[in-house]
Amino acid sequence: MITHGDNVNHPKHYELPGGLECFDVLIATQGKEAAQHFCLCNAMKYLFRQGRKNGREDIEKARWYLDKYLELTKEEKA
Repeated sequence: MITHGDNVNHPKHYELPGGLECFDVLIATQGKEAAQHFCLCNAMKYLFRQGRKNGREDIEKARWYLDKYLELTKEEKA
């Protein structure tokens, strides 16, 4: 279940009034391929820092970006 304000799945600070999310804007302005690369880079960043910053939350964020990457590549094949 995704709730508003969830730091991993739905961080409030990445949402504009009306529900538009930063990631949606990223795809709309930069394209799906750039968003895919962004996902892989962010996953690496969160895995790299997990032992020095937010631990489990960073691993969950890395997983979120990997799942989003897979979602975007799945849409391409459909």
